[in-house]
Amino acid sequence: MTQAKARYARILVKLSGEALMGGGDYGIDPVVIKRIAGELQDIVQMGVQVAVVIGGGNIFRGAGLARAGMDRVAADHMGMLATVMNSLALQDALESLGLHARVMSAIRINEVCEDYIRRRAVRHLEKGRVAIFAAGTGNPFFTTDTAAALRAIEINADVLLKATKVNGVYSDDPVRNPSAVRYPRLTYDKVLSDKLNVMDATAIVMCRDNRLPLRVFNLNNPGDLTRIVRGEDVGTAVTFE
Repeated sequence: MTQAKARYARILVKLSGEALMGGGDYGIDPVVIKRIAGELQDIVQMGVQVAVVIGGGNIFRGAGLARAGMDRVAADHMGMLATVMNSLALQDALESLGLHARVMSAIRINEVCEDYIRRRAVRHLEKGRVAIFAAGTGNPFFTTDTAAALRAIEINADVLLKATKVNGVYSDDPVRNPSAVRYPRLTYDKVLSDKLNVMDATAIVMCRDNRLPLRVFNLNNPGDLTRIVRGEDVGTAVTFE
């Protein structure tokens, strides 16, 4: 495969922590994370620069812990640490395939990963390394969706690819409502006005105001990520106009 076959030069992929569980109720499914690493490898071999942000919901979810009575700041810090664990697991899976990967954390954990520094992150990408951004934004009260939008904007990504459990954005929850309609294309303003469950409002506004395209797709469909990078119309495209 050659770079000419890729529509994008630099992408950021947002993975949910839950996606790593596979069919389990907790933790990381080795089969799933190896498959994800394999798809990322295919994209890197196309000459695309790849960055990744992973959530921590398969281990801890800060907002959920806070609703159960825990202090929100402490809960969010636990969630950030969960994303570091997931990021290290993905780094290992990528390296087992012969790729070079770097975990960069928004909170300092120098014994296990690098600090997030924008210029260094861009340099890793330019050298063909997969940059995995951990610990969200480093601040409580911000989701990993917002972190993904922020990092994508900071590194000048061509597109933000959000991996979910369904093949795009629907008018309602397709699991509970079989008659829900999938949108092939949306604007950020419609997502906000209709309160569609894509990402949190902060992330949506950041993408809109910085004219960053977003595409939502189903991670459970093998090959969809590669097809998007090749320019195929997969999932739901969200644009600023």
